[in-house]
Amino acid sequence: MPLTDFISTEGQQRIARAIALAEQHTSGEICVHVTPKCHGDAMETAKRKFQELGLCNTRRRNAVLIYVAYIDRKFAILGDSGIDKAVPHDFWHTEKETLTRYLADHRQVDGLCEVVRQIGDSLAAYFPASREDINELSNEVTYDEDDE
Repeated sequence: MPLTDFISTEGQQRIARAIALAEQHTSGEICVHVTPKCHGDAMETAKRKFQELGLCNTRRRNAVLIYVAYIDRKFAILGDSGIDKAVPHDFWHTEKETLTRYLADHRQVDGLCEVVRQIGDSLAAYFPASREDINELSNEVTYDEDDE
């Protein structure tokens, strides 16, 4: 099943722009990964995908993965160890509620853009942008064609 069945090409471009805008205010890196299915626990699968995508290789260990398995209606939001050390344990609560609401309304692009914005705003307080920041990870939506 192609990614465009869930997020149009224009929607993917909107999400990439939202990531670029959010990252202007933080040294954090935000990634969105979409897959049709997730066999098992979404958080465990997201942890494996986090490693596969190299999100653990950022200089400050402050990358975030928004993982969505749209057919199975599962998602996870996962931050790297640098984030986990700096933020409260319920840090992603608001973002999870927001994404749940948008996905239920079949407004996945709007929801992902809003959650990216919220994450960028939240990370800016802990990991503000600085002049020496570089974009360490692509802003493009990544996708698995096959079921995991």
